[in-house]
Amino acid sequence: MRIGVTGSGGKLGRATVERLRADGHDVMGFDLAGTPGPGFTRVDLTDFGQALDALLSVTARHDGLDALVHLAAIPVNGLVPDAATFHNNVTVSFNALFAAHRAGIRTIVFASSITAMGFPFDQAPPFLPVDETYTSANNTYGLGKVAEEAIAAQLVRWTPDASITALRFTNVVAPDDYATFQRAGEPDYRRDLVGSWVDARDGAKAVALALGAARPGFEIYNVAAPESGNAAPSRELAARWFPGTPIADDLGEFESLMSSRKIRDRLGFAAEHDWR
Repeated sequence: MRIGVTGSGGKLGRATVERLRADGHDVMGFDLAGTPGPGFTRVDLTDFGQALDALLSVTARHDGLDALVHLAAIPVNGLVPDAATFHNNVTVSFNALFAAHRAGIRTIVFASSITAMGFPFDQAPPFLPVDETYTSANNTYGLGKVAEEAIAAQLVRWTPDASITALRFTNVVAPDDYATFQRAGEPDYRRDLVGSWVDARDGAKAVALALGAARPGFEIYNVAAPESGNAAPSRELAARWFPGTPIADDLGEFESLMSSRKIRDRLGFAAEHDWR
């Protein structure tokens, strides 16, 4: 397939481009920063005209796309004022998704986030491990992700053969970021992430699996390493962080409190990298 990847210069974007090319796909990167050349074009996705034009074709780069992976965003709150985070990210995602709709691209995978399901979990989730059925936004980045998921769910109604998959990524860890796990024994390490994490290369694998399993309709999958980023057993963490919250009877000893069971069972996702 010829696949467009927005945010191709980011941590997850770089890993995704590498994975999709290794799988034999023709990949076209789009981002604000980067050196234009074969396989990459600078695009300002806040401009719908640029977004639509880039997805339709780019002279000397591509003449149409079979699928779109949308990863571009301001990645966290705090880099710009809160309202600017929301306005930028929702505008960029609407432009990318709607441009794909107008361009006839019927297979889309985009990055949602753990922030759409309670992060930073100042309020306890209703159950653990928390899964895709729970939606709760507690900052403007998360509010944007909830809005983007709602937009995607409606767009597939407009085009019955369209497939849009939202991947709720937790904290993405690059191969050279593993030093942070030296803190894994600290009582509140990764509490705001319910102990979860995912290697960037496994995040890219989730994208590849979602593209390969695309079916008409809208679907949400959590993307987290099956085991937590903490040294303590998960049941102990749950009791300390969220006392009284119901815990699944079959919770594994070190299983992530952000459930990845759905993507495992439906798409065959299995992480290939672990910090332990």
